Amino acid sequence: MLLYMSNSAYDTRSTPLHSVSVAGAVVREDGRILAIRRADNGAWEPPGGILELDEAPEEGVRREVYEETGIKVEVGELTGVYKNMARGIVALVFRCRPEGGYEQLSDESVAVEWLTRAEVSDRMGEVFAVRVLDALRDHGPYVRVHDGRRLSDRN
Repeated sequence: MLLYMSNSAYDTRSTPLHSVSVAGAVVREDGRILAIRRADNGAWEPPGGILELDEAPEEGVRREVYEETGIKVEVGELTGVYKNMARGIVALVFRCRPEGGYEQLSDESVAVEWLTRAEVSDRMGEVFAVRVLDALRDHGPYVRVHDGRRLSDRN
């Protein structure tokens, strides 16, 4: 049974619930960027997923990239924070460098490819392409909000 204290500053009834995801913008020496085509919806995205409760963000990036692509990465700097306002998901994106492994499919990916910047813009939806393109820019990290499909005017 859950008890709520109505005068508490930490009243859980009014505390918003968010999930945190992580993604790797994995960039090869030739400038190509690692991307997956998701098995569930066919969308192209940078590899990533939900951060486990007991793992640090950098550990989560390494795990997710490897699970979805077979590529081992060195995690670099945080390049952006993106909030899906409709679903309450906060995504942390890190620039990464490939360290080993080889491309392989998973239960979550039906394709794994190294894309050019132009292919990222052509294949990925706006809210995922901006994460990769932000990771290729200087002067981050960027903070952006969106509705799941389009960037918000609040950016």
